[in-house]
Amino acid sequence: MEIKAATPVKRVAAPCTSTGFEYRFPAIRGIQAGREYYVTMCPLRLIPIIFRLNDEDLSPELRAQRVVNKGRLPALSKYILDNSDDYVFSALTASVDGNMQFDAFSAEDVGFRTGQLRIAMDARFLINDGQHRRAAIELALRQKSDLGEETIAVVFFHDSGLARSQQMFADLNRHAVRPARSIGVLYDHRDTEAQVARTLASRSVVFRDYVEMEKSNLSARSKKMFTLSALYYGTQALLQGLELKPDEATELAQAYWETIDKALPEWSMVREQQLSAAEMRRDFIHSHGIALHALGRVGNSLLRDSTAVSHWKKQLAPLKKVNWSRTNSDWEGRAIVGGRVSKSHQQVTLTVNYLRRHLGLGLSLEEQRVEDAYLRGEE
Repeated sequence: MEIKAATPVKRVAAPCTSTGFEYRFPAIRGIQAGREYYVTMCPLRLIPIIFRLNDEDLSPELRAQRVVNKGRLPALSKYILDNSDDYVFSALTASVDGNMQFDAFSAEDVGFRTGQLRIAMDARFLINDGQHRRAAIELALRQKSDLGEETIAVVFFHDSGLARSQQMFADLNRHAVRPARSIGVLYDHRDTEAQVARTLASRSVVFRDYVEMEKSNLSARSKKMFTLSALYYGTQALLQGLELKPDEATELAQAYWETIDKALPEWSMVREQQLSAAEMRRDFIHSHGIALHALGRVGNSLLRDSTAVSHWKKQLAPLKKVNWSRTNSDWEGRAIVGGRVSKSHQQVTLTVNYLRRHLGLGLSLEEQRVEDAYLRGEE
């Protein structure tokens, strides 16, 4: 992309610029719903300059975008910085309120669709999709200016007024669906806990052939006992704060879950075809995500004292006496709310507390606070 003073061109149309200066982008022209749009590449260093965030003080009905959630930016920026040789950002979509002109390379075929997009420097650029990416790029550039020479795809539309821009935002987000967490874990090769969970799912006798690798919810008739996302969160809770190499983490997690397996006879009954997975999930809660997460948290407190198997294995023995049946009224209000298993943070903590009590373990200050509120009958 270049920033140049406007030069005379042979055309009947009015000049693009109103200030005498313009942005020039190599671009491809397309048509959607009878409207022209242009796809180009923009250097990251110009993203904060061209796309300014100055609508936050306006009321929602006068904006064409949501307000930037600043809490999301550190993680997005860290993603860029930590993976500067391997990050991927999708295109920004923007409307241009100002003079914009496309000069095609020729009047026919491919040359008609490719050319140079000229935009007046006093034009106003409005991001319809990608404002958090834009803000994260600005944050990352402050720490690593070398990123400024890299580029991101930008799709430019002519600005047709506030109502049209608001409709574009609604349409771009109307059908956006986050992928199931399980498939995200399956495809994530950066996250150590994701790697551990995938290895357990393929290698451990407890999980092999019984983990749903793509969906994060199991149908009533599914032959799987666990989802990959549930195994991931349980293992993540188990390993949290432990300084282990990937191979060590995998071996320790496998040893832990295989120890848990010995305390839960229904798991092996499913593998031995004495009980169906559907029946087990229907009648017991120990294969649900809340149980794996709670077991992971309990295990983490034991492993923080010592990762030696001989240390924590004996302490888990009392788990054999826990009644995991959904008919056990102790679970109501803890793991079960209104007859349904709940995975909320509070329910996970209450389930952890219940298991700690059976294992003779104390509660943290936060766990005690949640427990006291539960016993008082508070929400």
